[in-house]
Amino acid sequence: MTQLSAFPITRRWPAQHPDRLQLYSMPTPNGVKASIMLEETGLPYEVHRVDIMKGESKTPEFLSLNPNGKIPAIIDPDGPDGKPLGLFESGAILMYLAEKTGKFLPTDRGQRWETVQWVFFQMAAIGPMFGQVGYFHKFDGRTLEDKRPLERYVTESKRLLGVLDERLEDRQWIMGDDYTIADISTLGWVRNLIGFYEAGELVEFSTYGNVGRWLEQGLARPAVQRGLDIPPATPV
Repeated sequence: MTQLSAFPITRRWPAQHPDRLQLYSMPTPNGVKASIMLEETGLPYEVHRVDIMKGESKTPEFLSLNPNGKIPAIIDPDGPDGKPLGLFESGAILMYLAEKTGKFLPTDRGQRWETVQWVFFQMAAIGPMFGQVGYFHKFDGRTLEDKRPLERYVTESKRLLGVLDERLEDRQWIMGDDYTIADISTLGWVRNLIGFYEAGELVEFSTYGNVGRWLEQGLARPAVQRGLDIPPATPV
């Protein structure tokens, strides 16, 4: 096995357990996708807190692994053909870990691609739109006198919640009876929208009963509860 020291990021965040998968993250809606998936699969891993508020994801060491400067990112010392693999983009990480473990991604080819399309739905639509609601409702964007950007993103977020609500009309999970990476990808963003972003009333979340039920049962999973706090706010 190639030494992880070949990855420059390990100079800033040394691996204490180089035989384990290395996770570089914070508990953001994107970050928790990886930590929840790791907790759900039971893969041994070591977590490194990358403080995005202090600009740590823009350092040369982190950029050597993810040139886009975003969390999460991973290094798997036991990647394909036994070679270490560095990977970024939360959706790609979910798909990789699902294939590596054979969990949370259907083996049926049709079901597999249907699951992937819902992961892409979160990546391309739910994440960007909900994030903009957060920016214009809670953060710097709220000071703008022109409220048209907020109204635009609220309207689109409500439409997306409607799409998800209709999908969940007769399904326990996004793919039916089986919990998959489509759910893992989306849970943190819906939770953030009505929690940290405080936009539940703004998007009329209570009208999306199927989404509310799905969110509640997802957050009740022990692995999800653990993953939402990894890495912890106060390092231990």
